[in-house]
Amino acid sequence: MSVEVRVDPGRIARLLRLRGGRVERKLRERTARIARIAEAEAPGAMGRYIDWDIREGPRGLEGVITCDHPAVTFVLNGTRPHLIRPRRRNGVLRFEAGGHAVFTRLVRHPGSKPNDFLGRALRMGR
Repeated sequence: MSVEVRVDPGRIARLLRLRGGRVERKLRERTARIARIAEAEAPGAMGRYIDWDIREGPRGLEGVITCDHPAVTFVLNGTRPHLIRPRRRNGVLRFEAGGHAVFTRLVRHPGSKPNDFLGRALRMGR
């Protein structure tokens, strides 16, 4: 009795990359888990702006996590000390400090340290 097995690596690779296949399901699970970690690690309400998707990339399927918050670049990279002025010419800035409303024409912001919550979520989700 004789048995012959032939393995076609190209066919196996195509089978693994099929939409809805085992690899996509595992990639979907892992991407969703990392996105949940990123939501928890994000400061303030920034976690509500996090979304994820599975896309076709140059080397096959890839999980993509995005944050559409307008200040995400400043949070990820940090900021140097800077001045904050009102947008209107004779306007004032209003914010809460110590439970009281404060009105002023100029704020000297001390800057902020970088907070790479997306990178941290990726490392924690591995």
